[in-house]
Formats: sequence, structure tokens, C-alpha cells
Amino acid sequence: MTVSQTSPADAGMADQGRTTKRRLQNRRNLIGFLMALPPIIVLVLFVGLPVVLAILFSFGYTGGLNQVSAQIGQHVHAGTPFTVAAYGDIISDPRFVRDLWVTLLITVVSTLFVLVFTVGIAVYARLTRSKVGTLLTSMAIIPLFIPVVIASWANLTFYSSNGFIRSLFAQFHVEGPTLGFTTAGVIIASIWVNLPFATLMVTSGIEGIPDALIESARDAGASTMRIVCEILIPLAKVPILIASTFTAIGVLGQFTVPYFTGPNAPSMLGVDISKYFQSFNQPQQSVAIACVIFVFAIGIAVAYIKVSVGDSGKKEGER
Repeated sequence: MTVSQTSPADAGMADQGRTTKRRLQNRRNLIGFLMALPPIIVLVLFVGLPVVLAILFSFGYTGGLNQVSAQIGQHVHAGTPFTVAAYGDIISDPRFVRDLWVTLLITVVSTLFVLVFTVGIAVYARLTRSKVGTLLTSMAIIPLFIPVVIASWANLTFYSSNGFIRSLFAQFHVEGPTLGFTTAGVIIASIWVNLPFATLMVTSGIEGIPDALIESARDAGASTMRIVCEILIPLAKVPILIASTFTAIGVLGQFTVPYFTGPNAPSMLGVDISKYFQSFNQPQQSVAIACVIFVFAIGIAVAYIKVSVGDSGKKEGER
């Protein structure tokens, strides 16, 4: 029986080989980091830094790059070092409280309708595999290729006092509704604008469910409603959550749609930011409103993360 022994020369060569591999790996990591560095720098300089400065400005930091805005703006509160006086200004304004509730209402209603439409279209297309389902899916994606400005203007002229709807009702001597420059008009336009992305997400999620699960449920005597509620929607939970999160955040902070189609009062907070900054010359208060929207958006994102993490934990526990 022979015992193989490693000579010092072989051990040195092995150590040298490991060192060479480690150097090559570190070099690849450095190259990858340098390739990803330019977009990171752009995001930090043009997104991250302005956001941080804006948040500090809302809390009373008027030095540095905020100095010009503090000098030309009205009702600017300088903190020592920080103050919440700007938030007190907007909270004490009954118009802000009214517009906040309107913004939340439009966000919730628009998101719910978008989810109902997208889930309905996706389920119908998945279960029927018909040309009608494909046509509905294609029509729901069409707004994706229409700019928001054009879509908002089209919705306004379609539902205005002299638009298509009232003209159609007038042919039958009926007084049609006027939805232009109303909160209902904003909701309709918001649904139109946010429908394509949600449709793509939900449809892809439901289409990815195996046919075997649906056929097995049908063989077991499950009704269509039970298949939808216990198989399709639960298995497409993640795409539905993603669609609802992005829709809610998009509607919450939108400006173009309520600016074109909504009334002067009440208006959404995105329009209020523009009014406070341009019309009232109160940049600090406008930034404070933007921070309020940001907090609500973070709340929506945190709710999505909690649901996703909880769902992943349940799946790991089942395994």
C-alpha cells in the first residue's frame, strides 16, 4: 500500500494557481463595477442628490444649493437646524386636506377598476383561448403607445360639454353627462393611461399557469368561478400585486392627467405642487407636498413588500 505525498513544489504551484484565479476574479469584479458605475453616478447626481436636497429644504435647510430657492420664494422657513413649519402651513390649509382626500380617492378607485378590468380580460382570454380574448387584450394595450398628453386631451374632448358623448345623447334628445373637468373624468383618464402595463403584467402571470392544473380542477368538478378564485388568481398573485403597486403609485403622483382633465378645485396633489411652486411662489411648501406624496408611495411599496415576503415565507414553510 503506497501513500501519495505532495511535494512542496506541487503545493506551491497549487497556491499560485489559487492566487491567480482570485486575482482574475477580483479583476472581473472590478471591471463589472466600473461598467455599472456611470449609471450609478448619473442616478446619484441627478436623482439622489436633488431628492435629498429637496427633503432637507422642506425641513428648513436653506443653505447650499437651496439658497436661491430660499431667497426668491415666499413664506420660506429657515430651520435651526430643522423645522416643520412648511408642513404646518400646508396641513393648516383646508385646500390641501381636501385635495389629499381627493387624491387618495382617485388613487384607490382607479387602481381597483384597473385591477378588475385587467384580471377580467386576462381570465377570459386564458379560459376561452378565443379571438375575442386576444382582441380585448390587444385593445387594452393600445394606450401604451399613445402619449399621456394626447390621451388626456382626447379624454377631455370625448367627455366635455360639446364632446362625443353629449353629441351622441343629443341625437336621441337626451341630456348626456358632462365628465370633462370633473373628478370622474380624472378617474376615467387614469384608468385609460394605467391599463396597458397592468394588462401586460396580469396577463403574463395568468398565461403562465399550467393547463394541467385547470384541467385537473375541471375533472374534479370545480366550477369556473372556483377555478378563477382558487387557482388562477392565487397563482398570479405576484404579478397582480406588482400591477396594483405600480398603478397606485403612478396615479398617486400623476400631474398631466388631472391637469388636463380635472377641475380647478378640488385637484390632485400633483397639480397642487405646480400651483404652489409657480402660481403662489412657495417652493418650500410645494416640496413639502411632494414629500407627503413620497411618504404615501413608500407606504404602498412597504405593503407590497410585506405581502410578497409573507407569501414567500409560506412557500418556504410548505417545502
